[in-house]
Formats: sequence, structure tokens, C-alpha cells
Amino acid sequence: METLSRSLSKSLGELLASNSNNHFSRRSGSTIDDHDEEALKWAALEKLPTFARLRTTIIHPHEDLVDVTKLGVDDRQKFIDSIFKVTEEDNEKFLKKFRNRIDRVRIKLPTVEVRFEKVTIEANCHIGKRALPTLPNAALNIAERGLRLLGFNFTKTTKVTILRDVSGIIKPSRMTLLLGPPSSGKTTLLLALAGKLDQSLKVTGRVTYNGHGLEEFVPQKTSAYISQNDVHVGVMTVQETLDFSARCQGVGTRYDLLSELVRREKDAGILPEPEVDLFMKSIAAGNVKSSLITDYTLRILGLDICKDTVVGDEMIRGISGGQKKRVTTGEMIVGPTKTLFMDEISTGLDSSTTYQIVKCLQEIVRFTDATVLMSLLQPAPETFELFDDIILLSEGQIVYQGPRDHVLTFFETCGFKCPDRKGTADFLQEVTSRKDQEQYWADSKKPYSYISVSEFSKRFRTFHVGANLEKDLSVPYDRFKSHPASLVFKKHSVPKSQLFKVCWDRELLLMKRNAFFYITKTVQIIIMALIASTVYLRTEMGTKNESDGAVYIGALMFSMIVNMFNGFAELALMIQRLPVFYKQRDLLFHPPWTFSLPTFLLGIPISIFESVVWVTITYYMIGFAPELSRFLKHLLVIFLTQQMAGGIFRFIAATCRSMILANTGGALVILLLFLLGGFIVPRGEIPKWWKWAYWVSPMAYTYDALTVNEMLAPRWINQPSSDNSTSLGLAVLEIFDIFTDPNWYWIGVGGILGFTVLFNILVTLALTFLNPLEKQQAVVSKENTEENRAENGSKSKSIDVKRGMVLPFTPLTMSFDNVNYYVDMPKEMKEQGVSKDKLQLLKEVTGVFRPGVLTALMGVSGAGKTTLMDVLAGRKTGGYIEGDIRISGFPKRQETFARISGYCEQNDIHSPQVTVKESLIYSAFLRLPKEVTKYEKMRFVDEVMELVELESLKDAVVGLPGITGLSTEQRKRLTIAVELVANPSIIFMDEPTSGLDARAAAIVMRTVRNTVDTGRTVVCTIHQPSIDIFEAFDELLLLKRGGQVIYAGPLGQNSHKIIEYFQAIHGVPKIKEKYNPATWMLEVSSMAAEAKLEIDFAEHYKTSSLYQQNKNLVKELSTPPQGASDLYFSTRFSQSLLGQFKSCLWKQWITYWRTPDYNLARFFFTLAAAVMLGSIFWKVGTKRENANDLTKVIGAMYAAVLFVGVNNSSSVQPLIAVERSVFYRERAAEMYSALPYALAQVVCEIPYVLIQTTYYTLIIYAMMCFEWTLAKFFWFYFVSFMSFLYFTYYGMMTVALTPNQQVAAVFAGAFYGLFNLFSGFVIPRPRIPKWWIWYYWICPVAWTVYGLIVSQYGDVEDTIKVPGMANDPTIKWYIENHYGYDADFMIPIATVLVGFTLFFAFMFAFGIRTLNFQQR
Repeated sequence: METLSRSLSKSLGELLASNSNNHFSRRSGSTIDDHDEEALKWAALEKLPTFARLRTTIIHPHEDLVDVTKLGVDDRQKFIDSIFKVTEEDNEKFLKKFRNRIDRVRIKLPTVEVRFEKVTIEANCHIGKRALPTLPNAALNIAERGLRLLGFNFTKTTKVTILRDVSGIIKPSRMTLLLGPPSSGKTTLLLALAGKLDQSLKVTGRVTYNGHGLEEFVPQKTSAYISQNDVHVGVMTVQETLDFSARCQGVGTRYDLLSELVRREKDAGILPEPEVDLFMKSIAAGNVKSSLITDYTLRILGLDICKDTVVGDEMIRGISGGQKKRVTTGEMIVGPTKTLFMDEISTGLDSSTTYQIVKCLQEIVRFTDATVLMSLLQPAPETFELFDDIILLSEGQIVYQGPRDHVLTFFETCGFKCPDRKGTADFLQEVTSRKDQEQYWADSKKPYSYISVSEFSKRFRTFHVGANLEKDLSVPYDRFKSHPASLVFKKHSVPKSQLFKVCWDRELLLMKRNAFFYITKTVQIIIMALIASTVYLRTEMGTKNESDGAVYIGALMFSMIVNMFNGFAELALMIQRLPVFYKQRDLLFHPPWTFSLPTFLLGIPISIFESVVWVTITYYMIGFAPELSRFLKHLLVIFLTQQMAGGIFRFIAATCRSMILANTGGALVILLLFLLGGFIVPRGEIPKWWKWAYWVSPMAYTYDALTVNEMLAPRWINQPSSDNSTSLGLAVLEIFDIFTDPNWYWIGVGGILGFTVLFNILVTLALTFLNPLEKQQAVVSKENTEENRAENGSKSKSIDVKRGMVLPFTPLTMSFDNVNYYVDMPKEMKEQGVSKDKLQLLKEVTGVFRPGVLTALMGVSGAGKTTLMDVLAGRKTGGYIEGDIRISGFPKRQETFARISGYCEQNDIHSPQVTVKESLIYSAFLRLPKEVTKYEKMRFVDEVMELVELESLKDAVVGLPGITGLSTEQRKRLTIAVELVANPSIIFMDEPTSGLDARAAAIVMRTVRNTVDTGRTVVCTIHQPSIDIFEAFDELLLLKRGGQVIYAGPLGQNSHKIIEYFQAIHGVPKIKEKYNPATWMLEVSSMAAEAKLEIDFAEHYKTSSLYQQNKNLVKELSTPPQGASDLYFSTRFSQSLLGQFKSCLWKQWITYWRTPDYNLARFFFTLAAAVMLGSIFWKVGTKRENANDLTKVIGAMYAAVLFVGVNNSSSVQPLIAVERSVFYRERAAEMYSALPYALAQVVCEIPYVLIQTTYYTLIIYAMMCFEWTLAKFFWFYFVSFMSFLYFTYYGMMTVALTPNQQVAAVFAGAFYGLFNLFSGFVIPRPRIPKWWIWYYWICPVAWTVYGLIVSQYGDVEDTIKVPGMANDPTIKWYIENHYGYDADFMIPIATVLVGFTLFFAFMFAFGIRTLNFQQR
């Protein structure tokens, strides 16, 4: 900065010395004394060399010269604040100035015209039952995939046409809106245009940009697709996310534009406006950490209020859903691309925010000649007006494409008219649908007949707009007209070294944010170090004979295992980050190596710290060789082992790409390395077919290096062995079959180093070439395949008929008087100096909900709508409630109330593996009274499905939200249906229409209306209703911020009652023609309006006659009518414990059957592990010569149980975590008590574990050649079965006791290390110090190993050779004295194993029942 100002002052001096007139004669008519100072500055600026000139500008009001790359945060913020006061208006003014500057020197901006001609896209999918993800289907799919690689194809799939022969042109500097009902192919069209389609789809037709095919340039850099899924790094703030994106995408052609602009201005003698100059120079300066373009984007998207808040994910609370949506949009807008394909960017936003964003985008399009195609779900009329062109898609065909002004004319020529109080967008989405078409028929001369989509599409071609479009398409685009800068031909626009720096900065930031994770890891390693040092305490360790040496080798082995598994946490971290990585890789933000290299390099200091901590604690406490050089060599090996382990686990994560697969695949790889590292099976005894694995096992090199370093120390070498022939150190190494040459230390170090490098290269290759795992496809039911759509041939029955319901119910009224709700004052507010202890969220709310009346609960965000609903429904888990709530005059009691009420939550939580019909059957069987027969229940389920219009989807699997299965609107209807089958009298619905398009919202509202017409009491909170949704309600309860009522009463025809109420208040503006009353009402009663009118609407309501009427009504309804009796149920739940258990078991059974990635992975792992163990320990049972053979067998049994067990435990965790969220919803609805649920979950595992144990035991037993006697086989089978079972329940228990799956994995992992140490293999029981022996007795794995060994060898009288013993002992004696295993202990062992299994299962049930991690 100093040198710059020095050169500036120098050039200023020269300038003044030379004759100044000629410099100023260029300024159009301004005199010297006008802007003396400023003119001198501009002149000085022009004298700078080009590079400096393009980075320097004049900043107002001080007229200082500044370097734009050095603008601080405050400078940028001041600039943005001074220019954009009212975002929409000022953005337009500013862009006008920007455009004028360019037009003045006649620069033509590059533009992109996108054409698509005759594009057809087809997908293959399975039909009917074959598409359900059951165990056999999944196995078949894997087999078929294998056969397909060999060239066979047996798969029976159906072609589904997603887009059918669509053509069109998307013109630059026009806003195009893409409309269409759900699943009409909008996303597919956007992906096709952005060149991002899935490879498995069959595509015909052609997409061109300025006449160039997609293969001729880089579409990912030329255009940007903005996805409807928000994938972000949860711990980065909004500003950091956008800055990272801006730095990766670079400045594109902005710099070239600027240099050309400045050159022409200089020639023409034009001076630019300072703020435009500052802005343009700032956004064209590459390689700045935080650019002005980020601040600009944050401002126009309305994200500047939360720019320093973390984005958040499932685990971390961050910004709201609507704000996340905007971050996804902002991430692409900050880049230089001006061709945008935007997929439903308004989900979760209210209409005013959507309007503001679309308005700003429209200005950008107009003034910078950008090309935008945007699909929106429910555009409000004012947003709809902002678009120039409309594309209407339905059933994969284009119904209309052209100017917005002609779209209604086109439908009028077809005989359909848009009603007055209806948004055009809503009309367009409904008019092509079979169910909704008839109401818009306007041609009274002809009777109505259904017009299909293809018929509309035919008529459009003859309509003048369609004809013009065909004419335009028939003339090819002149490629010479394409501006050289409009298409991008280079993959990365930023130099690779710079991208590396950007990723490095982000990695560093993430490390700081994930500090808790690294601290936990270090604490864990310190605890393990202390345990290891106290188990192998030096006072207890000798160096006298071979058996002392064996204990030292055990200690080294444990040290290696702990540091190897310390890397296991890398796995979850990496998999968590993959979705964001894939998104950014596919958008060509940065090459994969810039992601993997910083991860590796930044891991080194942490690893150094952890290894130093581990070695400092353990080395001298255990008492390894005291020389300093050996200490440092030991440290080096431990450090390299940690690096190598991190590499392996990252590689597994990058190849497996999902947690379940990584647990399975990862565990298999580790099992192999573990078994063949030379410490469980000595090197010389590895079967020849597995020899290669020893040389490629990195653990073998660690083991060799550690043992050679220790055993060749003077204290071992200078001591004779028991047979006095060699030194003790060499004898120990020979017993364990380890190399005795000192060079093996360095060979080992070289080996580990080599593996570290190799695995990190493999990680990069995996990240480069592998794609995310494929998503499940939609299920097409058999009947619908012929039609290709879910609308069945027959016309659906007229909807208006009032439907009777089979089951009777009692209509009930709910009245509440002066309800207050408080929570404890949050810490943050107390820190800011708020003195009160409690925060009031609801204040004196009074009202009535009546049968057959549909009530809307409305208010701005944060007014307490959901809070009021939770309080009335009894769903709150904390806080303080005051006030009187009555049901038909009797005080409300939660136990009985849950039986007669339903609650539809905003987030639709359902078990992902069951079908729609099964979800309903399950709910009906648990919640309908015992007296209802099975037949009636089934009929009732069918009726509800018809009422909610789900018949066509009854066999569809529900799936996980946003990933697989049902669409949002179908899930909403399922949520309502699940509550309806309980036959409730009162139903609460939390935002039933949020996130839906107009047509879906209309379907859901029709469902709600049908429900009310059966005479039930229904209350909905509602966020942003369109006119028709709002007017479907009968009554309204309107809250303002702070939970106070400002209106409670009827809506009236066309909302006239509420409009009259507010217009009667002095100063409230009249409602505009065709304006949405709901939007108007929220605007006129906002905080800003209150301040302007100096009125408190809550106080005004309390003085109104309406308030008095409501008070009287509540009073009247709070006394029970004559002869009425209070609700009474003899039991808390509608089903007996047995009935609850049966229903829960039925659903859990289906869930298990349809979770192939869990069960198949587990079965495959067990099979592979069994075969691997069997072939490594081939015929081990027949070898009984010396003590080593026995050690080997114990090693085999211990390894087998530990690995298969740990795999069972870790793979069950994700399943239980998903089901637990469903459990919270169902238990709140009083469907069942926790015990039958937990019992069902526990029972479901048994058959699967039984199958697993059966083939596992048979393979192992046969291949290892143990004795084939019934008793021995039975004990082996029994011990294995119990062990696998208690491991599975242990995994379930960890989830039930912790708030989420990640914590559960860490919690479970902490104990695996201890299970390992105290299993009786690493250190035999007689050698464990007395202060730790208690843990041996409570370690389940120790009992398993005990049981397996005693059952096989407890009665064997053969003798074996033991080093250091003159007489050969019998096996029975050796087991008893060396390992401390008593042969007559089988019955207690069996009892203890059953005890562990029951204990873990009980803890699971206890955790599920008493701990509620859901905060409301």
C-alpha cells in the first residue's frame, strides 16, 4: 500500500510539473477549479501502469486513492450500506449506472442463447414388488449387475419417459419461468440444459449454447445449475461459504471486460462514476480472500443479517431452511457465470422475500444480459409478473412456451379461463390436470370434455406463439455471432496453485471449527495411554525369561492397535464431507487433489501431538528399553502408523461412500491387515495362499519395527535365554517368528512411509473417478406402467359428495381461556443483561375450536403459532403453562386427550422402509379401540386412503425425506392420513402446505376440507397461503409477535369480515384489487405498521366487541352440557401390551426385511470374515505341538468374535437412529408404551443373528477342524450366538443413551479398545494387575473367549511343548495355569453371556423409555 501511494504521489508531482492543460482538456467542459482535487487524482490514476490502474480507484467522500484488493471488512460494508439502502430500488439504480458506463463506450456484453431441440429422456426402473428394497431383491440386483458386466442382461425393467420430444429457446436478457405440476420433469429439463444429467438416462435430441454442442465447451463453467437440495458444510458461516465459492470460481471475463473498458474510456476521455468504478474493479480483482461481490450477493439475497451464522446441519443449529435455500443460490451467483438454471429456489421462503430475490435477479438479467431459467413452486401473482417468458411443462411435454402476456390467451382459445380471485401461476399448474381441469371450463356453447396434455401440446404448435417458435428453431444459430467470451473452454479458470491455497484455508478453518472432535480424540488417547500403562505397569513387568518377553510384545502390540484405530474417526468425518465435495467437484470448483492434499498435510501436526502424548505417557511407565535413541525410534514408528491409518480410513471412506458400506468394507480390510500382520498368526505359520497378504499388510511393518527396536536393546541381548544357547532378546523374537536383523527397523519404517504415500494417492484417485452412490428409484406400481402416469383411466368420482365414515366418533369442542406459556430465559439473553428468569412466549390467548369448523392459526414468523398448537395438544416437553383448557366443557387431561386427538407435524417423520398402506394399517391397528374388528379397521384404512387420494400410491415405499421415495406433497398427505386412521375428533396440523406447489397444496387442502366436512375439529397453522387456500378456512386466530391475539373470528365470504375489521381501524390502508387478503392482513398488522400508526393491535382487539363475543362463547362452552359425561378410557393405550407388541413387531419385521444395505452388508461381512478366518487358520484345531499353536487358536477366536461383533454393533446404529425419530412421534401420540416397542426391536434381531451365527459357525468349525462332538459344537455355537447378539444390543443401547448417531459411534468406539485389552488374549488374566482384574470380569469379550477355549480344550489331556519349561505339561493344565481358565466353568459362563445380552437389551429399552433427546 505504501509503495503504491509513493508511486502515486510521484506521478502526481510529475503531472503538476508538466503542462497540465492538455490533460484536462479531455474532460467534457469541466473547468480546473471545479473538481481540482478530484481531477488531479483521476489524472494520476491514468498515469499508473495498467496492472496497478485496474486495481486502484478513488473512494468517496475523502477522494482517497485505494487499492481495491486491500479493502477491509468495514470499508466494504460501508460501501454496500451507502449504495443499497432499499435493496430492490437501489440495486436497479446501481445496475443502471453500471450499464450506462458500458454502453457509453459501446462495449457489447457476451450473451448465451440456449436451445434444445427434440429432447427425449427415458429412464429404466423396476416395477411393483420387484422394486421394493427387500433382501432378495437387493441380492438379485447385485447379481444382475455382476452378470451385466459379463454381458448378460436378465433385468425386467420398464421404460419411463421423463421428457417427451421437447424443444425451445431460452433467450438472453429475459427472465424465463418454468412451471409444471410435481413430477412433470422440471428438474430433468434443467439438468439436461446444464449438461448435468445422470449417465444412466437415455437421451436423444440436442442442446446447444450459441450453436455449440455441449461437448464443444465446458458447460459446468458456462452455466450454473442451482439445485433444490441444500448441500453445505455445516460448520462454515454463510459469508465463508460464499467467499470460498467466489474464490474457486474466479472472476471469469470480468477482468478482460474491465481492462477493455478502461482502455476505451481513456481514449475517449470519459471519467467513470467513482462507486461504479470501485465496484467493477473490486469484483474483477482475482485472488482476494473476501470480495465485494460476496457482500453484494449477501445484500441482494437478504442474507446480510445472518452472514456470520454457521450454516448448520442435522447436528448443529444454524440458519433457517429458507436461508439455506438462499445460500445455495448465492453460492452460484457470486461466480462469473451468467447463465443460470435455478431449481425451486423459493422453498421455505415467504412470498415477500421470494419477490425481493426474483426482483434483484430480474434487474441483473436486464442490465447484464444474463440468461435465467427458474422453476418456482408457488409464485405469488406479483412474483409471476416479473417474468418475461413462461415454459409450462406437464407430463414431460411442453404445453406452452413464450411471452407471459399470451399465455392466458392461449388457454382461452382452448376454452379455459382463469377466474378472478386466482393467481395465473396456480391456474396454469392445475389446468392440465385431469382432476382440476373441469372447474376452469368457460366455453358455455360446448359441453366440457377432458383435454389431454398431448392435445394441448398439439394446439400450441398451431397457436401463433408456437408457430413463431418453430420458425425460430428452424433457422440455426449463427455461430460467428457468438461473443468469444460467452462460452468457457477451460476447466479451471483459477490457477491450480491458487485453488490449492483456497482449499488449504478452508481445511484450516474446518479444523478450528471441529476442535471439539480433535480434543475428544486426544482425551481418548490419553485415557487409553493411562489404562495401558497401569495394566502393563513397569513394577509388575520383568525381563528375566521368555514369558516376560511375551508380555512386552503384548504391550507393543496393544500400542500399535490403539494408534491404528485412532484413525477410525477419520472415516465418519470424510463421509460426512463427501456430498459437499462431490457437488463442488462436479461444478468444477477445484480438482480433487486440492481437497485430499491439505487434509493429509494439516493432519500431520495433530498426529505429531497425539503420538508424542501417547509415547511420553506409555514409554517409561511401561518400562520399554531406556535408551533415548530407542525412545525416539519408537516415537517415529507410532507417528507413521497414525499417518498410515488415517490414509487407510480415508481411502475406505472415499471408495465405500456410505457409512454402512464403509463400516462393512472397512472392517473387512482391517480384519485382513490385522490377522496377517504377523502378531496373531506368526509369519512362518501363515498358509502359503495368504503369504502375499503378510507382505502387503502395513501392520506387519509396524509390528516388526516396534519389536526389533525393543528386543535388540542391551538389556535383552546381554541376558541368556532359558536354554543358554542364545541371548534372551533373539530367543523372544524367534518364538514370535520375527526377523532378528536390526536393519528390519528401517525396512519397517520405509514400508509404513511407502504405504502412507500410497494410500493418500489412492484417496485422490478414488475422489477423482468415483461418483456418489446412486439414489433409489421411484417405484412404479404395475397398474400405472401402461399409462406411464399415476392418473388412472377412469375419471375420479366427483369430490363434492360428503363422505360418510364407517367408524363413529364424538364431535368435540376445545375452548381455552387466558393461556400463558413461559420458558426459562435463554443464557444469551441473560448475558445481554435481561434480568427476568422467564421469557413469555404466549400471552393471555383465548379462543374456541369447534366441530365442522376449519380454523387457521396465523401470524408472522416467531409469533408463536406452533408454540400455541404444541401447548394445546400437550406436545411440549419443557416450559411452564398457565390457563384453562377444556374439552367440551371438561378440563383437558393429556392421557385421554391423546386418544381422541391427532397431530400432523411439520416435518413428516415416517419409517422409511414401509409402504404407504402399511403405515396406515400400523397406525390404525395401534390406535383404534379394541372393540373394532379387523375387517372394519382394514375398510377404514381404505376409506382414509380414498379421502386423502393416496390409492394410486398405496404400494410405494415411504423413503427418507428428500432422498428416496415419496415427494414432499405425498408425504404431507401420508402424515394427515396416519392421524386420520386413528379416528380422532380433534386434529392439529402444523403448516400442512409449506414446501408444496399450488396444485399439491390444493390437494392437501382438499384433504383437510374433506376431513372437516366429516364433522371433526381441525386447526392448521399456516404460513404463506395463496388466496384460495386462505379462503378455504372458516375462522382465523391471528397472533402477533410475543404470542398475543390480534383477531379471533370468522373470515367471511371473500374474507370480507377480516378486511372490514382491520379497515375500520384509523390509518390502515385499503386493500388493493385482486390482492391476497392474507398477505395484506400480515402487512397492515406488522410491527412496522404498529409503530407507524402508534397502536397496539392486541390492546385494540381487547377493546372490540369481537373480543367480548369470544369471551362469552368461551364461558358458555366451559360448562359441560346437560347429561354429558367426561371422556373416560379404562386403559391408557387402546391396545393391550400384547397387541402393541404384535403391531410393533409386524412393522419392525417389515423394516428389517426391506433394509438390505444393513442386513445384506452384515451377512456378507460375516461370510467373508468366516471364509477368511477359516482359510488363514486352516486345520488349526489339529495342531497341538507347542504353546504357540494354542496362542494362535486363542488369537483366532478372539479376532473372529471381536470383528464380527464390532461390525454388528456399528452397523445397527444408523438403523436405530432413524427409527428413533419415528418413535418420538408415535409415542407422543400415545400409540404404545416404550416396552413393547423396545421388545419388538430386540426380538427382530434374533432370527437374523441366528442365521448369521449358523453359517458362520459351520464354516469356521469345519475349516479349523475342531472336534466334531455334539457337546463341543453346541457350546461353540451357543457362545458365538450370544456374543453376536450382545454386540448388536450393545450398539442399540449406545444409540438409546446418546443424542445422535455420531456421539453413539464415539461412545461405542471408546469401549472397543477396552474390550480388546481385557479380552484375555493381549495380556493373560494371571498377568493382569490386581487393580484391573475387576474389569476383566465385567468385560463381555473376556467371557466369550473363556467360553470358546474351555469348550474346545478344557478336557484335552495331550501334552505340549512350552519354552522355558523342562517337563511338557498337558493342555488342560497349561490353560488353567497360564490363562487361568477353569475347565468346569461352562455353566456360569453361559449364564453370564445370557446376562450380558439381557442387560444390554434392558438398557436399550430403559434409554428409549426415559431419555428424550427431542427438544420442544
